[in-house]
Amino acid sequence: MKTPGHIRAVSRRTVLKGAAAAAALQLAAPFIIKARGETPLRIGMVDPLTGAYAAVAQNEVMGARLAVQQVNANGGILGRPIELLVEDSANDVGTGVQKARKLIDRDQVTFLIGDVNSGVAQAIAQVTNEKKVLHIVSGGHTDTITGSDCKWNVYRVCNTTSMEANAVADLLFTKYGKKWHFITPDYAYGHTLQKAALADLQKLGGTMTGNELTPLGTTDFSAYLIKARAANPDVLLVLPQGSDMVNCLKQVAQFGIGKQMHVAGLQQELESLEAMPPEARVGIWMFEWYWKQPGVSGVDKFVAEIRKVNNGKVPTARHWFGYTSVHTLAAIANKEKSLDAKKLAEALGGFELADDVKLQPNKCYYRKGDHQLMTSAFVGEALSQPAGDPEDLFRVDRVVAGDKTAPPEAATGCKLQWPT
Repeated sequence: MKTPGHIRAVSRRTVLKGAAAAAALQLAAPFIIKARGETPLRIGMVDPLTGAYAAVAQNEVMGARLAVQQVNANGGILGRPIELLVEDSANDVGTGVQKARKLIDRDQVTFLIGDVNSGVAQAIAQVTNEKKVLHIVSGGHTDTITGSDCKWNVYRVCNTTSMEANAVADLLFTKYGKKWHFITPDYAYGHTLQKAALADLQKLGGTMTGNELTPLGTTDFSAYLIKARAANPDVLLVLPQGSDMVNCLKQVAQFGIGKQMHVAGLQQELESLEAMPPEARVGIWMFEWYWKQPGVSGVDKFVAEIRKVNNGKVPTARHWFGYTSVHTLAAIANKEKSLDAKKLAEALGGFELADDVKLQPNKCYYRKGDHQLMTSAFVGEALSQPAGDPEDLFRVDRVVAGDKTAPPEAATGCKLQWPT
């Protein structure tokens, strides 16, 4: 997933492996415009291109590259072409911080995007805040990023963990039962997601039978599943993501856990459903964006454009996160005719995404008080056997607007401190 000609050679960047890398390289054709001799404007992106979240991270980068291509074809940012410089955080906080500093100090990027991993995203936000660089968190969900640890220069595209829980908890309680057991990834994202779901459960009058904390990169979930089976809940909520989600649901199916209790969760990803066998695709979930939206402006075009660079496969929410992050930065800079981080950060408060960027039926805008994008939740059920299109692995039953799932700004704990 490298950028063209005058951008630094691939050997100086992480080499992405497999089909995703090959697809992304199709976007590395010479799409940087010759913008009147202007110096290219650099956007840095830090994501975990290797490890448990490699598939979703690579798709975020692919979506960002498509947006770069489109922006450059329309004159770039303030007449300057964009270069996207990508670094691998490898799901490690220290590595992510190092890569962010490198992009800012050595590569002189104007903006930064990332990270999928919430812990890494929070650490990078400390760096961008220190350096006064406008930063969009594309895929890290933990509440505190736009909550108690919010920063004037940091905005977020993906949902918060509270938004995810609020979108689906009532449905799970009503349809599946009031006793829940959790399988939770043991880091920032998992902790806040489980906390939000438990708060909703308790408000509804339900109880938790247990919470199994699992390290990132777990391959064997048998011990956790044995404990969950012994607790005899109504619902087993599977909260890990990436390859951890795939491994967990595969073992749930192998052990026949679904015959004893309902299996479901909160956030689900198309990358995960694609990677697991049909019998593991079960339960109610929420998607943060879904590719099948008949009649919604711009979606069909976006699907077609991603197919061209994704080995014919449909886009996922992660493609949309990267795509939206780049388009947000370009749109606000061109609107304000400025690259000043503070001015742009102020202008993004209340900024609404255009139809061909939001790609969903509801209003999609950045809240001024916490810098969180009010983006929709696509709530429905995973399909073990799709009725028609084999790529349609999720049945969307309802699309809930972000300002219906997000806590009030006053309840987030965000207190923005602006530089003088």
